[in-house]
Amino acid sequence: MPRTFTVSDSIVVHAPPADVYRHVADPARMGEWSPENLGAVVHGEPGETRVGTVFDGRNKRGAFRWTTRCTVTAVEKDRLFRFRVHAIGIRSPRVRGPIATWEYRFEEVPEGTLVTETWTDDRRSWPDAVAHAFDRVATRGHTFAVFQQRNIGTTLRNLKKVLETASGTG
Repeated sequence: MPRTFTVSDSIVVHAPPADVYRHVADPARMGEWSPENLGAVVHGEPGETRVGTVFDGRNKRGAFRWTTRCTVTAVEKDRLFRFRVHAIGIRSPRVRGPIATWEYRFEEVPEGTLVTETWTDDRRSWPDAVAHAFDRVATRGHTFAVFQQRNIGTTLRNLKKVLETASGTG
């Protein structure tokens, strides 16, 4: 069975694009809505996230914990935030290689902001059979595409709840 390399989902958040973007483009805050991410440590100068910003994401799945090294690859204020995951490890991200790309798009709609989250599997050099076997162990029986589709839905619903509760619209 061929692999699915990209999955995405969208949700409308009753908040302006600038507010939604500001929250999502701060990697340290991702743990507030992600089912796996616990937040991140951003390297370098404090301030707005920009192309080239590097951060280490702290993650969990059940009892298992790991760290990823990520680099921001695209920023369009209030419209787009994208980063690639390119290293992984237990305590520190020592194993390097293409892992995944995460993208968030923000579109103004009459109700607020349409947020689209996309995950892309960057493990293109892995043979399908190896990727499928690894994925089923790492996700307890699923491919990463199926697993991430569920995670994206959860992340978007949590993001909507957090931002709408904070703004008093939820």
